[in-house]
Amino acid sequence: MQSRCLNTRSSGITAQVQTRRPPVSRSSVTCKAAAQDPLLLRVARGEEAERTPVWLMRQAGRYMAEFRAYSDKYPFRMRSETPDIAIELSMQPWRAFKPDGVIFFSDILTPLPALGIEFDVIKGKGPRIDDPIRSMEQIKALKTLDDPLNSLPFVHEILSSLRKEVDGQATLLGFVGTPWTLAAYAMEGKADRDCKQTKMIMFNNPALLHALLEHLTTALITYVGYQIEAGAQVVQLFDSWAHHLSPEQFAEFSLPYANRITEAVRAKYPHVPIIFHANGGTGKLDVVAGSNADVIGLDWSTSMRVCRQTLGPQHKVQGNVDPMVLFGTQEVIEAEVKRVLLEAGPQGHILNVGHGVVQGTPEENVGYFCELARQSGKIHQEQQQQQQQQHAANGQLVGAAV
Repeated sequence: MQSRCLNTRSSGITAQVQTRRPPVSRSSVTCKAAAQDPLLLRVARGEEAERTPVWLMRQAGRYMAEFRAYSDKYPFRMRSETPDIAIELSMQPWRAFKPDGVIFFSDILTPLPALGIEFDVIKGKGPRIDDPIRSMEQIKALKTLDDPLNSLPFVHEILSSLRKEVDGQATLLGFVGTPWTLAAYAMEGKADRDCKQTKMIMFNNPALLHALLEHLTTALITYVGYQIEAGAQVVQLFDSWAHHLSPEQFAEFSLPYANRITEAVRAKYPHVPIIFHANGGTGKLDVVAGSNADVIGLDWSTSMRVCRQTLGPQHKVQGNVDPMVLFGTQEVIEAEVKRVLLEAGPQGHILNVGHGVVQGTPEENVGYFCELARQSGKIHQEQQQQQQQQHAANGQLVGAAV
C-alpha cells in the first residue's frame, strides 16, 4: 500500500493527514490495444462503440463507507484541495465498481477563491459565501483567472496524478459549474429554494447579472483549459441551478454563456468532448437543444424516448435513470436501466443517473448499475434480434393474407 504523511492547509485548518491508497488492480479489467482511447471518450466523440459506457454523477460520495472514513474526519475543502485525499476519493468508486469514467473529486465552487470570492462548505448545510456579490463595484473588484497553476495548483496535481493512475483504463473527467450556477451561488451566498436575491437582481438590474456572468465565463474558459492540460479527457459543465430558470430565462442567462465556454474550449482543444448537464433541463428541452456541447446530460423528469425525439439524432445524450431507483430491488434497477438503454439506442449514449447518487444508496446497487452497462451490448443485440423476428413474423402474416 502507498502511504504518505503530509501537512495540509485548507480553509484555515492545518492538519497532518495520513493517506493510504492500495495499488490499482488491473487484473480484472479487459484492456484494449494501447492505441485505442477509452470507451467513454470514444462515445462522447461520436464514435461507434461495442457497448454503452457508464459513470455516475457524485459517484465519489457519502454512500460509500470508504468515503465516509474521510468525510467524517476532514472538512470538505481540505478533502477537495489536498491532492492525496482528493485522488483517493476519486479512485474509490473506480476500484469498487469499474465505471468507464473517473471524475476528479472537487466542487463547482473551487475556482471562486481565485477570483476573490471566498466560500466554505458547512457540513449538513452546504456552501456558504459570507460576502455575496450584489453590486457592480464588487464585480469590478474581482480578480481574473490569469494563472490557475499558481492560484489552484492542487487541481493540476490531482488531475495529472489521476490520469497516470487510471492509465487509459477509463476516461478521466473534469468539470466546472456553468456561469449561471456560479453567479447564482455568488449572489445568494447559499442555496435558496427561490433563488430570491439573484432573481431580484435579474428582474431589477439585469445588467449587473450579465456583468457577473461575463466575468465568470472568461474565468471558466481558462479553468476548463487548465483542467484539460492537467489531464482531463472529457469535461462536464454542471448547470446545477438551471431548474430555477424558465425557458426564456435559461435562453438569456444560462445557455449563451455555457455555449461560449464550449465554443472557446473547442477552438483550442478540439479533441476534448464537452458534456452539458442542466438540472431541470428536460423541462425546457427545446431550448437545451440549442446547446453546442458534444453530449447533453439529462435528468429523469422526461423519458429518454421523448428526449431523443426532441433533441434529434445529432445530439449524443447522457442519463437519465432516477437516482432513487438505486434504492430498489435488482429487478427494478434492471428494468429501469434496460428501458433507458433501449430508448436511447446502442450508439451515442452514456448511461448515468439523472442527478447525483443519493446518500444511503446501497453500494452493491451502484455496482449492479455499472454491471448492467457492461451487459448493454448484449441487451441491444437481443433487442435487435427480437425486432428482426417480429418483422419476419409480420411479413409472413402479410404473405398469408395475400
